[in-house]
Amino acid sequence: MKRQITLTLIAVFAVISVLSSVPLTQTSQAESVVPDWIKTNAGWWADGALDDETFLNGIKFLLENRVIDVSSESNTAIKDALTIGFIPVEKADELTPKAQALELFLENELGVDVEIVVPTNYETIIEGMRFGHIDAAFMDTGPAWITHQRTGAEVIMAELVAGKVNYQATVWALADNESIQSLEDTVGKKVAFTSITGSSGFVRPMGTLVTDGHITIEGDDIVALESALVNNFESYTFTGGYKAALTLLLENKVDVAFGSDIAPQKYLELEDQVKLRPVTTIGSVPSHVVMVSSDMSDSTKEALTDALIQLNYDEDNHILTDLYGAEALVPTTTTMHIGEFGNFIDALTGLDQKILDKYDKSK
Repeated sequence: MKRQITLTLIAVFAVISVLSSVPLTQTSQAESVVPDWIKTNAGWWADGALDDETFLNGIKFLLENRVIDVSSESNTAIKDALTIGFIPVEKADELTPKAQALELFLENELGVDVEIVVPTNYETIIEGMRFGHIDAAFMDTGPAWITHQRTGAEVIMAELVAGKVNYQATVWALADNESIQSLEDTVGKKVAFTSITGSSGFVRPMGTLVTDGHITIEGDDIVALESALVNNFESYTFTGGYKAALTLLLENKVDVAFGSDIAPQKYLELEDQVKLRPVTTIGSVPSHVVMVSSDMSDSTKEALTDALIQLNYDEDNHILTDLYGAEALVPTTTTMHIGEFGNFIDALTGLDQKILDKYDKSK
């Protein structure tokens, strides 16, 4: 059943990707033939009121009855060579053999030369995309948004992990502390963030407080951001990870810990899990993405997307899971997958360089 849901989810994102990329008039025509009950189901599913299987059965109905056709054809030749970059890691020599398996796979699928590069920092990928030396890259969310802003590169696919393309940023408090009922209530309290570049442990909660007007940053650099932290919390600390932040909360050293929705069950014993309560879910944090350079032709994008989709199936799926533990790649767009999250990065002045420095393995 899990396999069926995963593959149908791929179809869901393919449908959405197609609708978001066609001209407005065609999009309107496609939307006009989608039954109202499908639209209602989509809303319920997004709100968590409808289970995955029921929603996916509706999407399968659209596909099987050809209400929406996600097939595409192109007679334009693709590039004769591709260079693909990877998320910088400290032990590049361990990732390289896994990346080379992808290199051979793509060469067989596309019929072109493919070169895999594993740089020591994201600046290399960004500049490579800017000047045409790197055509595509696997990227983490923050650097992907920065690359989009600086070079115009676009997201074409997102990783599917545990059946989802995101996880939820959450505010955690002690179960017996009723004084904190919302994200806004954390202002003026003692708080524990994971790190200044942590997606659910800092960027999403702090970015939301700023964009919603609860915190104002006076200035346009990292010093201004740090001053805002000093001025708006009784105290704050960067713990280095989810478990450390939750531990400070359990020890009553902070009032709030920021992190993911599954952090307690992943890092704490059951006896400690029950001592905590989720105050509120702030919103989603997107999964890793595949980006392509701004000058890549539509035909090359389509060919690359089609080839990467083949990694979702049994025979070659190990290539994908070996790389980052993802179970599938699904088509998407920049706006759809990382656009909202990118707004929080933009709101936190000076954070873009901090994010890039985090992945600089040459330092």
